[in-house]
Amino acid sequence: MGRIAQGTKVLAEGGYDRVFRQTFETVPEEQLLNAFACYLSTSAGPVMGVLYVSTAKLAYCSDNPLSYKIGSQTEWNYYQVVIPLRQLKAINPSASKVNPAEKYIQIISVDGHEFWFMGFLNYKGAITCLQEASQLHSTQSM
Repeated sequence: MGRIAQGTKVLAEGGYDRVFRQTFETVPEEQLLNAFACYLSTSAGPVMGVLYVSTAKLAYCSDNPLSYKIGSQTEWNYYQVVIPLRQLKAINPSASKVNPAEKYIQIISVDGHEFWFMGFLNYKGAITCLQEASQLHSTQSM
């Protein structure tokens, strides 16, 4: 059900490219390469959202805002992660040893932060796109 609602939202807002540009700071020459519905593993459990892959960055935004407390007040914000391609250290595909159908992608930044994404509808496509974006940046910085 969540994926249907997410797809409807994207269509209503003009497509993934438009949602990406409205949600994240971009530069004019930056191009969205692809967007992947997935989950981000967090200490509070998996969070459903979209992983955007552009010519400049990886960017994730949750589908719904998450609540957190500041004192006695509850605040709500979308969960977002932005990793410039120049800050990428590794993209590691993996699968559960217990259940090989459970596939993950670990993304590590140069400062040692790890992000685990899972539940991709198009796992192979996501890996290919992420690796191509990483290589694109590597060739641009030479």
